Amino acid sequence: MLKLAIQKSGRLHDDSMRLLKECGINISNGVNKLKTEASNFPLQVFFLRDDDIPQYVEDSVADIGVVGENVVYEKNKSVDIVETLGFGRCRLSIAVVRGEQYTGVQSLHGRKIATSYPFLTRRFLSENKVQADIHEISGSVEIAPGIGLADAICDLVSSGSTLLTNGLKEVETILHSEAVLIRNKNFNDAQVRLLNKLLFRIHAVKKARNNKYILLNAPNDKLDEIIGLLPGMKSPTVLPLADKGWSSVHSVLNEDEFWEKIEQLKTAGAQGILVVPIEKMIV
Repeated sequence: MLKLAIQKSGRLHDDSMRLLKECGINISNGVNKLKTEASNFPLQVFFLRDDDIPQYVEDSVADIGVVGENVVYEKNKSVDIVETLGFGRCRLSIAVVRGEQYTGVQSLHGRKIATSYPFLTRRFLSENKVQADIHEISGSVEIAPGIGLADAICDLVSSGSTLLTNGLKEVETILHSEAVLIRNKNFNDAQVRLLNKLLFRIHAVKKARNNKYILLNAPNDKLDEIIGLLPGMKSPTVLPLADKGWSSVHSVLNEDEFWEKIEQLKTAGAQGILVVPIEKMIV
């Protein structure tokens, strides 16, 4: 059985539980429950503070864990990142008081910086040969300049609205982060097999999220041009319609190029385009 650690509450908890559900793994998460087992997969789940997850995985209390990259690098534990999960995206950035002139990272020399990420902040400053005073605090980092505790902060940023509300502006990005699956370095063969089974399901879910299934009607004299616009998994499926001179074309489009391709298909003569979400995609 694999032991998985996920965040007990917070921004990654709901997405982690949703991923398990999309992977077909049934988990019962009762109120204040710290441990549970899947009913249909050899998986035991621990609900922990995110900051503690790398340590639990390093110590083999948990075999694998879902945690933000920012936490993995800040805690600097001996674990392996085995998969990026595509949710919980944010960035670790330095921000200063809005209206203050900022001319580059050397502007931080001799300043006081408040952060919950002292390891990553010190490493960034060291790499840029900047000496500054680091004040480690937990929570509400963004108010530090306003109360005179610090001149700048280093904190997680998603939309930037919290910085704006507190009169700050983002000036340096230290790290781009998202949720990742980490594992203990000392896996046996049985654990590797179970992890590969889990990863197989995760890959199918991730692939489905990034693609759309489309169906369209195409005049036969335009088929070659339309098919050329549709790479699909192998090649598009083409079926004759009852209407003479027309075919139904089925394919898969990547989300990143979806709208551009749809415009090109319309220009090439495609009609009746239907777009269907994909639940799982196995390639």
